[in-house]
Amino acid sequence: MAEDKKVIVGMSGGVDSAVAAWLLKDAGYEVTGLFMHNWEEDGECPAASDWQDVRDVCARLGIECYSVDFAKEYADGVFEYFLNEYRAFRTPNPDVLCNRVVKFGAFRDYCMGLGASRIATGHYCDIDGDKLLRAADTNKDQTYFLNQVKTEQLGGVMFPLGKLKKPQVREIAEKLGLSVARKKDSTGICFIGERKFKKFLSTYLPARPGDIVDRDGKTVGRHDGLMYYTLGQRRGLGIGGVKGESGRWFVLDKDVKNNRLIVSCGDESELFSRALVGGGFNIIGEYGGGNELRCTAKTRYRQPDFPATLHLDGEKFTLEFDTPQRAVTPGQYAVIYLGERCLGGGVIDAAIK
Repeated sequence: MAEDKKVIVGMSGGVDSAVAAWLLKDAGYEVTGLFMHNWEEDGECPAASDWQDVRDVCARLGIECYSVDFAKEYADGVFEYFLNEYRAFRTPNPDVLCNRVVKFGAFRDYCMGLGASRIATGHYCDIDGDKLLRAADTNKDQTYFLNQVKTEQLGGVMFPLGKLKKPQVREIAEKLGLSVARKKDSTGICFIGERKFKKFLSTYLPARPGDIVDRDGKTVGRHDGLMYYTLGQRRGLGIGGVKGESGRWFVLDKDVKNNRLIVSCGDESELFSRALVGGGFNIIGEYGGGNELRCTAKTRYRQPDFPATLHLDGEKFTLEFDTPQRAVTPGQYAVIYLGERCLGGGVIDAAIK
């Protein structure tokens, strides 16, 4: 078989990568499955069972599979960033960095070193030349998480699920008799697994409990550590019995200097901002749009696009919203779209009221 038909598929143990592998084999590619161990197991990350699922799927599909350990690359390039952001009382998204550092970094390089001409994953997105496009399944589209992938990292990459809907993927897996056909989609971050987030984070970063105060400075409770909370958060504040204005308590701000969590109740207008500033802006594919651009954007994954104006200054950027947006959170990503194209994105540093 021709060299350009050799494809290595990143296998996760889920239904998406399993069907991606089959689609490529069915299209005539010489497919090999490769499973990534990205975390030193401590009894919580389900890597062992996922690896078994990969072996079962590959046996059913009649393709070879192997595993490779990228735990060091993940620890150095993703987990350290995760901890540093929490030390700075920001709210990071490690899945975004994992895609750039591991899946389209270390994994891609490793596969090319093995002689593969292409790699593929089970991501819900599409590609046209050097342009990253949304998936046909808008509910599962994962371009948000790929906003930091470099243009050159997408060379030779295939996304077989780009034009399929999730129910179609499961239907294909059922017809093939794959054991993962009805396997639940993974959620959250692998290295946390089923553990409580606070318990996990406290094993790496010491928490400093302090006062929860309202906007007038009145103490209404105690927090476990500022790093555990994010802007706009309503659940888990532990102040439900304290009477305030009508409505539920929510996190309004963090007073890092005095170690106080500022909350409010009722009117959420103070949570809204008209713009944001950020850094590390990454452009995917050829772009000749200048330093100012009309676009749509997201500041969190499940958020509908909103119209905005992007101002670029190297890797620094400002994003002005047509309408105010709620709980724009430092550490998260602002991701930019031109119609169906994901242009890229950058890290949010601050919201502008």
